[in-house]
Amino acid sequence: MRAKVDFYQVDGLPLPAPDAEPEFSFADLDAADSGRDESGVMHRVVVREKVGTWGFSYSHLTDEELSYLRGLFAGKAQFTFTHPVLGDSNATETCTAYMSQCSAVWKNQRTGDWRNFKFNIIQC
Repeated sequence: MRAKVDFYQVDGLPLPAPDAEPEFSFADLDAADSGRDESGVMHRVVVREKVGTWGFSYSHLTDEELSYLRGLFAGKAQFTFTHPVLGDSNATETCTAYMSQCSAVWKNQRTGDWRNFKFNIIQC
């Protein structure tokens, strides 16, 4: 069984340790009336700044590990997500988030493992 890590949590429950540190990015959200005018000048109305996205990847998971992961998100449109603070590796913070773009390769019948399970967690 894969170890669990407390610095990544969904509703207070630790995520299984990913194969590599999750990729993360932050982006501003623009209002619907943002955009370029007829002369090509960009007009931005920023609704929120630095909305986080974290990408998790597991090269292989047992049935039990996959079931645990799926259970963390089952029936939840959103959840609390705890993650390390950018720039302070000893601190964590919690935000409201949702799961997006979940994918996997079908179960390997020879090894019994699920392969290349990936998903994103996006801040609400």
